[in-house]
Order: sequence, then structure tokens, then C-alpha cells
Amino acid sequence: MADLRMPENARGIVIFAHGSGSSRFSTRNRRVAEYLGQQRFATLLLDLLTPDEEAIDVRTAGFRFDIGRLGPRVSAAADWSASRADLEALPIGLFGASTGAAAALIAAAERPHLVRAVVSRGGRPDLAGDALSRVEAPTLLIVGELDDPVSG
Repeated sequence: MADLRMPENARGIVIFAHGSGSSRFSTRNRRVAEYLGQQRFATLLLDLLTPDEEAIDVRTAGFRFDIGRLGPRVSAAADWSASRADLEALPIGLFGASTGAAAALIAAAERPHLVRAVVSRGGRPDLAGDALSRVEAPTLLIVGELDDPVSG
């Protein structure tokens, strides 16, 4: 599931990859998406887990760290965006939070011809593994200095 918001005369599209039990309804990411919309960027808030996977993950946390499952889903969202007539001309940026950051970086590595930028907010870029060395897009990693699991 995903929510697409398309302002008039969009300058680009930002695909949001949520992680660690979050969804397209994340308050933080919706605020960022709202701001980007005011700046004339289209946004696609993407759920990386299906409803069935989410129901299992809530109990077991079994899917939120399955980066091999999540990365290709962000790549597929970039492919979808590039294939739509109303979006195909827009540069694509990826915004990842938590484990979604690793998924976004994997997608950037897999789709260097599509992805123009990556931003990770409080993310887990370490989970992207060897894909990190293949990312060609400019990348911004935003990490709080006291966020030990991420910055340590």
C-alpha cells in the first residue's frame, strides 16, 4: 500500500521507505512529506510490508529486518514511478527511516539510473551491507549523536 501526493508542477518525487514497524501513517514522515509537497515535490509514502506481514511482524519482529525483502520493494516503487506517464520525467529521491534507510540504499544501488538522491533519517545504513559501496546518488545520513544503536 502507498499514498501518492502530486502537487502541480512537481519538481521531483520522493519515495518514503518506512522501517521497524512503521507505516505510511508515520506522523514524522507525513510531516516531512507535507513540507516537501509545499516545495512542489511529489511524495510516495510506501508501506514496505503487506498487511499480513505487518500482522506477523507486530508479534515477532520477523520481517522488519528482512532487508532482502524490503530493498527490492523500494526498487519496484522507483520502477513504478519511472513507468507512469505523469511521473516519468520527475527525478527520484529516496527517504529512508530506520530499516527503510537500508532498503532505500539498496534500491539506489540497484537503480543508479533512476535514483538521484538518498536521505536517511535515524536509519540503519549498516544493514545495506555491500550495496553501500555501489550507491552512486548523493546521500545524506541524519543521525542523532545520542542514538547509540545507529551512530555507534
